[in-house]
Amino acid sequence: MPRLIFLDLGQNQFSGTLPAWMGEKLSSLSFLRLRSNMFYGHIPVELTKLVNLQYLDLGYNNISGSIPRSIINFTGMTQTRDNTDDLRNALTSGVFIDDNDLVDYSENLTVLTKGQERLYSGEIIYMLNLDLSCNRLTGEIPAEISTLLALKSLNLSWNNFDGKIPENIGTLMQVESLDLSHNELSGEIPSSLSDLTSLSRLNLSYNSLGGKIPTGNQLQTLEDQASIYVGNPGLCGPPLSRRCPQPKPIPEGNHGDASDDVVSFFLAMGSGYVMGLWVVFCTFLFKKRWRVSWYSLCDSLYDWVYVQVAVTWASLRGIVLELVRICIQGAYHRLSMPSSEARSGFMR
Repeated sequence: MPRLIFLDLGQNQFSGTLPAWMGEKLSSLSFLRLRSNMFYGHIPVELTKLVNLQYLDLGYNNISGSIPRSIINFTGMTQTRDNTDDLRNALTSGVFIDDNDLVDYSENLTVLTKGQERLYSGEIIYMLNLDLSCNRLTGEIPAEISTLLALKSLNLSWNNFDGKIPENIGTLMQVESLDLSHNELSGEIPSSLSDLTSLSRLNLSYNSLGGKIPTGNQLQTLEDQASIYVGNPGLCGPPLSRRCPQPKPIPEGNHGDASDDVVSFFLAMGSGYVMGLWVVFCTFLFKKRWRVSWYSLCDSLYDWVYVQVAVTWASLRGIVLELVRICIQGAYHRLSMPSSEARSGFMR
């Protein structure tokens, strides 16, 4: 069935793994809906070979594993088109159509978008959706999902995704509905989210997000803003009542740094001294053998120091006395010299 463009098998009881053969046999498929079945296992990489796919709904199954990074191959979701003719040409590219064939894109399709299930009647050619909600998918949301520039709706809610929201999520300029609720996402909300000028519904509730909520013209226009972020105790700022902590002021100069360092040094040194003294005291208090050995060492050290001081003082005392004697003799000799010379002159 290489010419099949639309396939809806939703709301059935199909089970087993997702059919990988679709990626090989249904090369022209643009709309695939397997919603509300009992499929399990990973999303097969072969499915990402459906380069024309612009609508994929795998919601309400038991699919596990992570989103393959090869979703970047969904060029039907990556290429924005300005008019219906471009869309029709993209859908029928590589498909041989007889002159008498009439391709009708009018279908009735139940679509979950903007938080509600709606029956879409009309040309499904305008639908550009990716819905993987209500499964057991894990891992991080791949950054490649931000390359699906033509998406109108992205729903990854009710899974087990962790890690951060891709920083470049703001490149999805066409997205009107974004639902990442009921996962285990953490970190801050990317500021690029405020760049989504087409966004009319956002749901980030019940994750582990934190930090300040970004602001932007489009985010301020969303309805029921508080419910968008409920269940994330780490978030702060409007529209929530929880205020963000004020950043500590940075000193203008570094004049106080040196004094602070000196104070910190002496505090640390004093604390270390007290702790060391306390450890030694406790050791001697509870270890009698160590206490006796310490006292014996102190006595021996005292005796040694006393002997050394006594010997040194005795030596120094002899030297000092000798120096005093020499000084006295020298002084006496100088005093006696004039009288002797006078007597010698008189006799002459």
